[in-house]
Amino acid sequence: MTSTHAFWLAGRQATGEDTFDVTSPWDGRLVGKVSVPTEAQVEEAVAAAYAVREDFAATPAHVRAAALDHVSRRLAERTEEIAQLISAENGKPIKWARGEVGRAVSVFRFAAEEARRFNGGEAQRLDTDAGGQGRLGLTRRFPKGVVLGIAPFNFPLNLCAHKVAPAIAAGAPIILKPAPATPLSGLILGDLLAETELPAGSWSILPVSNDRMPALVQDERLPVISFTGSEKVGYAIMDSVPRKHCTLELGGNGAAVVLGDFASDEDLDRAAARIATFSNYQGGQSCISVQRVIADAAVYDRLLPRIVAAVEAQVTGDPSDARTDVGPLVSEDAAKRVESWVDEAVAAGAKLLTGGERDGASYAPTVLTEVPADTTIACEEVFGPVLTVRKVDGEAEAFAAVNDSKYGLQAGVFTHDLQAAFRAHRALEVGGVVIGDVPSYRADQMPYGGAKLSGVGREGVRSAMDDYTYERVLVLTGLAL
Repeated sequence: MTSTHAFWLAGRQATGEDTFDVTSPWDGRLVGKVSVPTEAQVEEAVAAAYAVREDFAATPAHVRAAALDHVSRRLAERTEEIAQLISAENGKPIKWARGEVGRAVSVFRFAAEEARRFNGGEAQRLDTDAGGQGRLGLTRRFPKGVVLGIAPFNFPLNLCAHKVAPAIAAGAPIILKPAPATPLSGLILGDLLAETELPAGSWSILPVSNDRMPALVQDERLPVISFTGSEKVGYAIMDSVPRKHCTLELGGNGAAVVLGDFASDEDLDRAAARIATFSNYQGGQSCISVQRVIADAAVYDRLLPRIVAAVEAQVTGDPSDARTDVGPLVSEDAAKRVESWVDEAVAAGAKLLTGGERDGASYAPTVLTEVPADTTIACEEVFGPVLTVRKVDGEAEAFAAVNDSKYGLQAGVFTHDLQAAFRAHRALEVGGVVIGDVPSYRADQMPYGGAKLSGVGREGVRSAMDDYTYERVLVLTGLAL
């Protein structure tokens, strides 16, 4: 008998009247039943968060830091258990699930460190003009209010951590909505937060359905929305609440550029291996997975067969097997969508070099070339294990190809040329440029977000804390400066 997982309402466990099943995308087995909050319970959570907002903002830094340190330690202690849970509900290969837990450990540790040094205040002398004589300005940051954090399924623990940890560090109450497909990883954070001394109401974890979100999004007591997910949903949220502060981390179709100087056999072997791994490492279900390879003509003919071989070497299968590189997508519907996009591209003239086969929720790692520019897979985020490879002539054409997209999250540039690295940083219309590697690299403390339709604002612990707060100036008068 599978037990029902309670949700977390204002720091305590609670159950509602209904439940829903969480099943494995790999084999369809029941992973757990989750209790659904009633409308009255959601209202209770929002009211509690709103009521505690001023007291929580005034909580001493050491209290918030100690809570965050505790969660970090407990995640580390329970790594294997939590990784198994992520793999079961998400279909993520266990080796990647273990890595995700490790990243969440770091996120809470970084947040504890930031809680101790954030908002210390910056003094500014104002007597630079006669009217400011005897005056001193002091600026500090204060929370904007309660945060509504909406997390996706692809990193069901770490992207919940990226909502919760910065909010607690900044003293902002948070209501977290985990993805309906993967709520268990988010709910487990409640187990750990409940072991701390954070005030009641400062956090809730509510696994409500997506169709109940408009009311929460519209609620005036929740002035900050942090959303990670699709472009369509993210901008619909922003358009519906134009006076709220929205941080949106949305889609991408990450490009890996291989310039002509990255030409030795060792260079090309490394580029191919990194590209193959990170076009498939979450079943391609990462906003910064490699979707497009843009290779200079000087290396294209030697690089392409290496990429195909490296993709074919990816081990697909049971996500619980430590040898597996690529597991299923989150659902069979997701795999069918990827299949339809690849079929469309091939019908339009693209060449299929490997892959292109679906088995239930699994889709084989796939490489395409000569993809017509107007096909869906060339324009949109595939969010699946599919890679397109394109030949260009020179650096300028390569950078233009990267920018020929409505998205701009991150890009990778394989080059040894330092000047080319700085030119890439200036030219590429993305939120991050990774030199010597794929666009899929993310350090959890660095600013992370996109340009164009890849979103607004930045995640990363300190950047999120800035987003959740605003600057307030204190002017002191009559001082002998």
